[in-house]
Amino acid sequence: MEENTVAPAQAGAHTEHPVTRSMDPGLRRDDGLEVSSKFAELDAVHLKAPDGAEAIITLYGAHLVSWKTADGRERMFLSAKSALDGTKAIRGGIPVIFPQFATRGAGMRHGFARVLPWRVTASGVEDGAAFAIFTLADSDLPATVATSWPHKFTLTLYIVMKGSSISMSLNVRNDGDAPFPFAAALHTYHLVDDLSAVRIDGVQPSTLTLGDKLDEVFEGIHLVTLASGAGALRLEQAGFTDAVVWNPGAADTAAMSDMEADEYKRFVCIEPALLGPATLEPGQAWHGRYNVSCS
Repeated sequence: MEENTVAPAQAGAHTEHPVTRSMDPGLRRDDGLEVSSKFAELDAVHLKAPDGAEAIITLYGAHLVSWKTADGRERMFLSAKSALDGTKAIRGGIPVIFPQFATRGAGMRHGFARVLPWRVTASGVEDGAAFAIFTLADSDLPATVATSWPHKFTLTLYIVMKGSSISMSLNVRNDGDAPFPFAAALHTYHLVDDLSAVRIDGVQPSTLTLGDKLDEVFEGIHLVTLASGAGALRLEQAGFTDAVVWNPGAADTAAMSDMEADEYKRFVCIEPALLGPATLEPGQAWHGRYNVSCS
């Protein structure tokens, strides 16, 4: 794809979350958030909405590893063999991809954002929804990463959920004095009962079905619907101009050390993405929004 420049008008309107209560690390709060929660060996934030919806996000990668709608149903796939100790990327949930998608560049595959610890900067419950805000900046990068990607930036991830929906917003801000190129995605692993029952609409003129391996990029996407034995999902995206549909299939799964041989049948990735790469000018910000609602 050709490189895109993100001008102020294209970056999307950036508005801060209306609630900015600071969070006291190490405390358990009664406002819908468990600050000192653990997920396996990883520090995590456990969000609980008043209606019973729940989400768990590890600080490692600001990675959403579990989302249960108010009916108690798990909506995210997570491999039984995934590393959950911070030694490698988590297989499943919603990894945050930045500043590179896959091997489309000279840097780390899928970028560094998914394998570094983020900070929690705000949390709470408002209008019946539980939320948390995570940040990662150039000052958080280890020297080896900072050397290979020497740009000043701030990433902010907003997660808000209640009932049968969850919203995620990813903001990228250029804090330096020179432009930088970037790509971004939310690599969502949707849990399904059986891959053969998956029906995807909104990425091409006809309904997309999956029998085995698929790895395809669709451009100009705003709304996707996913139907499967696990119910139907409405996937809305803005700022993210592309959608990537991926499943490794049987052969590739067998070669993966962090997946059981038949787990490919239980998920499909539909990823809101900005593959570009886009160029972000000094002082400018890009905003990507993703909303998932279940029916």
